[in-house]
Amino acid sequence: MSLISMEFLLFVILAAAGYYWIPEKYQWVWLLAFSYIYYVSGGIRVTCFLVFTTFTSWAAAAWMEQAAERIKDKKKARQAKRRILALALVLNFGVLGALKYTNFAIDTVNSLFGAEFGSLKLLLPLGISFYTFQSMGYILDVYWGRAKAEHNLFRFALFVSFFPQILQGPIGRYDSLSQQFYAPHAFSWERSQRAFLRILWGYFKKMVIADNAVIFVDAIFGHPDIYDGLGIVGVLAYSVQLYCDFSGGMDVVIGVAELFGIRLDENFKRPYFAVSITDFWHRWHITLGTWMKDYVFYPVSLSGWMKSFSKFAKKTFGKQTGRTLPICLANLIVFLVVGIWHGAAWKFIIYGLYNGLIIAFSGLMAPSYRKWKTALHISDDSPGFHLFQIVRTFLLVNISWFFDRAEDVETAFLMMKNTLTHFNLRQMLEPGIEIGEASGTTYTLAALGVIIAGCLLLFAVSVLEEQGKDLAEIFSRQHWLLKGAVYLGLLLLLPALGQPSGEAGGFIYAQF
Repeated sequence: MSLISMEFLLFVILAAAGYYWIPEKYQWVWLLAFSYIYYVSGGIRVTCFLVFTTFTSWAAAAWMEQAAERIKDKKKARQAKRRILALALVLNFGVLGALKYTNFAIDTVNSLFGAEFGSLKLLLPLGISFYTFQSMGYILDVYWGRAKAEHNLFRFALFVSFFPQILQGPIGRYDSLSQQFYAPHAFSWERSQRAFLRILWGYFKKMVIADNAVIFVDAIFGHPDIYDGLGIVGVLAYSVQLYCDFSGGMDVVIGVAELFGIRLDENFKRPYFAVSITDFWHRWHITLGTWMKDYVFYPVSLSGWMKSFSKFAKKTFGKQTGRTLPICLANLIVFLVVGIWHGAAWKFIIYGLYNGLIIAFSGLMAPSYRKWKTALHISDDSPGFHLFQIVRTFLLVNISWFFDRAEDVETAFLMMKNTLTHFNLRQMLEPGIEIGEASGTTYTLAALGVIIAGCLLLFAVSVLEEQGKDLAEIFSRQHWLLKGAVYLGLLLLLPALGQPSGEAGGFIYAQF
């Protein structure tokens, strides 16, 4: 059931109506029921994997807590908890790895050794990456004592399966969400208006901007031999599509959750205003970044072998470089995991390592950067330097998008090369060349106009938000006639400026 479908909207309306009609103490049960109805609509077989992750995560956390209470010797209790944790992680990440990466491993073996193993037909449950990471975060929090184990299996099942977020996040934390899931919620007209505006804004970004940009993305990346002069157009269109698709989906998800009184974590904070790759990852897919920081970066950084490496680095390269190198190595490991998480292909691994190498290099070069800025009298507060940092970061991010979107690594490098050597913007208007499935040049220009106008509106909103203005709060204080006009305008724009077929494409991250 797509987030952009009449089915889903009717489903949400029915769920919200019943949620506020039943006694408040049963609201979480109602949400659980609708969450499973939503997921089961995608197939019974894939639901088995969701149930498996839910049960093993719940049982492992309860088992760890029980072991800590039963075993008096602290060292033995720690060992018992560690064994339970290891079992839970192996089981759940093992299922994720087997389903998502087995065929990638087979293809790699075939390529390296000339073997001819056949690919397997494997199910890939919707949202498996998201609900697995969320569940494993919960287990690790219980292991470290950051959260108490939930002893009610059905309450925990709601945390794993909450229907607005299960397909594409944001990745939540149990200590934050559990307090909201099980608390009573009274209907609020003000909150509902805010949620409705957020949902409409998400639909606008997805259906008007992203779904028009995908026309150019699919044509150019799908036929790099034909559109060899339009690589830069393709990657810029993909930059627009990916952001508006993913952040638009987050707006819909967060808005729907708010209808039930649940506040999910924000996942985007105007990432294309970032001044460095590090800053970009603090603004892009924020909940994945914080998950990686808490459950990969810190454990790796504080591990025994990393401390040994740190001592070696300080002796070999000096204190300053020796302190920085372990952080750089930990970041490389984190972004290797990020790349693997994004997909089962070498292009995603290179995508992750590309980001990790830039962050590592920036960390090593930070002292030199400070000296150069002092020598050149460059101030970090200078508007010109700030703009330079934004443009530089945007260019670096768009280079990474070639690996994220191209068919394979070879195609990504070919398209980057052609961008520099074969750039030909006129190719979009040449007779016989069409972008998308509609009718040639006229449609191409119209779609470009819609994308540009939509991006200008998005840019204006982002600038105001970057200045600290809460536009939703400001909007809520306006006269009801103005608010009604805005709601109506957005509703009319969706079908009027969306794809001519009238069918919105699926969300990119729903495939994870």
